[in-house]
Amino acid sequence: MTTRSNWGSKLGFVLAAAGSAIGLGAIWKFPYVTAMNGGGVFLLLFLFFSFTLGLAQMVVEFTLGRSAQTGPVGMFRKLAGKSWPLIGIMGIFAGFVLYSFYSVVGGWTMAYLALAMDGSVLTTDTRVLKDTFEHYVSNPFWPILTHGLFVLATLGIVIGGIEKGIERASKLLMPGLFIIMLILIARSLTLPGAWQGVVAFFAPDFSKLTPAMVVDALGLAFFSLSLGTGGMIAYGSYVKQETPVLHSAAWVVGLSCTVAILAGLMIFPALFAFKLDPSAGPGLTFMTMPVVFASLPFGQIFAIAFFALLSVAALTSSVSMLELIATLFLDEYKLPRRKVILSLSLAVFLCGIPASLSFGPWADVKFFGKTIFDLMDYSVSNVMMPLGGIGVALFAGWRVWPLLEEHSGLSGLPLLGLKWSCRVVAPLSIAVILVKNL
Repeated sequence: MTTRSNWGSKLGFVLAAAGSAIGLGAIWKFPYVTAMNGGGVFLLLFLFFSFTLGLAQMVVEFTLGRSAQTGPVGMFRKLAGKSWPLIGIMGIFAGFVLYSFYSVVGGWTMAYLALAMDGSVLTTDTRVLKDTFEHYVSNPFWPILTHGLFVLATLGIVIGGIEKGIERASKLLMPGLFIIMLILIARSLTLPGAWQGVVAFFAPDFSKLTPAMVVDALGLAFFSLSLGTGGMIAYGSYVKQETPVLHSAAWVVGLSCTVAILAGLMIFPALFAFKLDPSAGPGLTFMTMPVVFASLPFGQIFAIAFFALLSVAALTSSVSMLELIATLFLDEYKLPRRKVILSLSLAVFLCGIPASLSFGPWADVKFFGKTIFDLMDYSVSNVMMPLGGIGVALFAGWRVWPLLEEHSGLSGLPLLGLKWSCRVVAPLSIAVILVKNL
C-alpha cells in the first residue's frame, strides 16, 4: 500500500487551507454582500461569527481529518461506521457540484486577465464595463473555453500531489496575492471621495441591523471558510499528528478575514468614488476594479497583476474542491492519483457547461424558477453545505466527543465552549441559515 502524503510544513498547510477559505468568496463575494447589507455592522457580525463558530468548526474538521488520516467518507467510516459515511458522500457530491459552477466563474477571471492584457477593460465608463461583462458571460463559446482552461489549471496543480502540487503552489501564490492587494488598496484610497467608502465599510450603523442580516453574516462567515463539504477534513487528513490544529485553524481564519477586509478596502472606495451600484452583485469586482486601473498610471500593468492573482485566488480554492472529491477514490478505492484527477476534471468540465450556458442560450431554462447556475449554487450553498455542517457538528459533539476532547488541543473553558458549540449552538445556528435560505 502506498504511504499517504503529508504536508511538508505547517506553513504550507496553513497557506493551502487559507487559500481554500479565501478564494473568490473573499475577493469576489464578500465586498458586494457587505455593500448590499449596509457595510460596517455587517462586517462586525461577519468577523464575530468567523472567530467564534467558524473557528470552532474548523478546529473540529481539522481534528477529525488528522485523527482519521483519510478523507471525509473514510473518516466517518473509520471513526463511527454505520450510516455516518453518508454525510461524507453528500459533502463530496456538494464539492463536485460546487466545483462545476465555481470553475465557470474561475474562467471569468482568466478571461478578464486576457482583456486586461489587450487593454479593452481599461475604462472609467461603467456602462461599457457592464456591457462587456454581460456580453462575455452570455456568449455560448468563450466562457466554456475559459471554464475548461480553469479546470486544466486546477488539474495541473492537484495532479502533482499534496506537497509537490498544492503546497508548493500555495507558498508561491498566496504571498503575491497580499502584495498586489496592498498596492491596489494604496491607490484606491487616493481616489476622490474614497474616504466615504472607507467610512461605509468600517463604521457600523446599528439602525440597519436586522435579523436577516445576522443570519446572512453567519452564513457567509461559516461557508466562506470552506466548511460544510468536508474540504477541511480532507486537508486535515494530510496533517501530521504532532501538528497543533488550534493554532493552524486560528491562522487560517485570520488570513481569510484579513483578505476579506483588504478586498473591501479595494472595492468600497471605488464604489463611492465612481458612484457604482453595489446591487451589481457577482459582477461587482469585474465592473469596479477596471475603473480603478483606468485611473492609475501604468494601470494596465496593475490590471494584469490583479486579474492574474484573482485567478490565483480562485485556483487555491478549486484545488481544495478537486482534492476533496479525489479523496473518495484515492482513499476508499486506492485508485492512481493521475487517473482519478484526469477523470474527475473531465466530469467537472462537462457538468459546468450547462451552468455556463445558463447566462446565455439557456438563460430561459429554469427549474423551480432558477437558472441552472443558480440552482446549482442554491442546492450547494443553501441545502447540502448547511446539512453537512450540521452533520459534522453533531458527529463531533455527540458521537466522537472523547476524540475531540483528547486531540483538539483545547482545555478548560474553551474546550467546554467547543463541546456545546458542536452539540447545540452550531447545529441550531446552521439550521437557522438552512431554514431562512430555503
